[in-house]
Amino acid sequence: MAKEIIFTEKAPKAVGPYVQAIKSNGMVYCSGQLGINPAEGKLVDGVENQAHFSMKNLGAILEAAGSSYKNIVKTTIFLADMNDFAVVNKIYESYFNGDFPARSCFQVAKLPLGGLVEVECIAEI
Repeated sequence: MAKEIIFTEKAPKAVGPYVQAIKSNGMVYCSGQLGINPAEGKLVDGVENQAHFSMKNLGAILEAAGSSYKNIVKTTIFLADMNDFAVVNKIYESYFNGDFPARSCFQVAKLPLGGLVEVECIAEI
């Protein structure tokens, strides 16, 4: 099966030379999503709002690929400040019904556009 590029207007356009996601061999590989409001194309204020938009943007991309949160097998969360872990963790948890994927979470030196949180995932179709 050839790879298929996934794009939806319901999530922000890529801020660099990459795509929102690639669908291949029954899987979807989603690029990291910042807390950008796709209607405005700008980061929202605060880590809580950015965490929600990161997850909503992933959801829109997954839907465009024919998948959903329940099909996620692995996520990676990147934080500008690990002190935000508990807040982001609670928001992240609200997008799942107790059937959580494998996950990693890292503090990074800096995120694109000055973001506070970015989430990427791999999901089954």
